Amino acid sequence: MDMVRQVSVFLENKSGRLAEVSGVIAAAGINIGALSVAETSDFGILRFICNQPTKAVEVLREAGFSVGETEVLAVQIPHRPGGLAGALEVIQPMGINIEYLYAFANNPGQDAVVVMRVENACSQQAAEALEQAGFKLLAPEEAYQL
Repeated sequence: MDMVRQVSVFLENKSGRLAEVSGVIAAAGINIGALSVAETSDFGILRFICNQPTKAVEVLREAGFSVGETEVLAVQIPHRPGGLAGALEVIQPMGINIEYLYAFANNPGQDAVVVMRVENACSQQAAEALEQAGFKLLAPEEAYQL
């Protein structure tokens, strides 16, 4: 299974940096479907799924940002109490470490999507276990259209 490519941008924690990134992305005609920002007092990491990850990396590097790509899983889960717990219960007995995750729901009454980064060596193993347990993993082309 092909993994979803997530774009990660290292940002100094100062006013306007996030606006600069979103301006570069917008000017390139790239649509962000899901994002997360993690911060400390000195820096932040913007992680996002977009419709053109290769182009996003190119335009952000050209604009002087420190940017990279990471493979992640995009898992469709029931948008109800216990939906996330059900997916995590599949992975937990395998001893696979989840480095981070973020989630979003597009429309009320529909499934949510959880973007999850697991230990690199275990991505395929986690994906297979989730699918065997009945969870749908989004193919890259599906995730990029969020």
